[in-house]
Amino acid sequence: MFCLVRLRWVKRTRPRSGMARRESRNMRHTISVLVENKFGVLTRIAGLFSGRGFNIDTLNVAPTQDASASRMTIVTKGDDATLDQIVKQLNKLVDVIKVQDFREDEYIDRELVLMKVGVDAKSRSEIMQITDIFRAKIVDVQAKTVTIEVTGDESKVEKFIELMKPFGVLDLTRTGKVAMPRR
Repeated sequence: MFCLVRLRWVKRTRPRSGMARRESRNMRHTISVLVENKFGVLTRIAGLFSGRGFNIDTLNVAPTQDASASRMTIVTKGDDATLDQIVKQLNKLVDVIKVQDFREDEYIDRELVLMKVGVDAKSRSEIMQITDIFRAKIVDVQAKTVTIEVTGDESKVEKFIELMKPFGVLDLTRTGKVAMPRR
């Protein structure tokens, strides 16, 4: 196959593989960033992502056991080259103490979801059974709704949400992923 490069036709050395590019582009990566607990750090990191065209899927920030530091857990999509670029750019920021890229099986992750589900006399017991199976908690009960807290990895949370949709999910909020290395 030939393509036009700077007004010259050249033979492509690599075949176009749209599927492979799409798959590598859509890989999700979890990055943990330990930062100084200072005003404006979150803005600088979010600006780094937006200024370079990187998207943040989820973002969670909280102080660590050391009050002078916070941990940011960022989930983003991209290929390995994009991830390497993100890590390099994050390491250049003054307020960043440590950047850690989590790969498969190197970390433990959890997400918390609060969801309000519509109930009636018939569906209440079924919702309670599903909640028990997923080890979720009913944290509020009203006449026509229940609010459920579910915690787990992304696949568990997604499956629970799918099972609740037929009952009518009225409201939902998610924390985003939090992660810690296994070692």
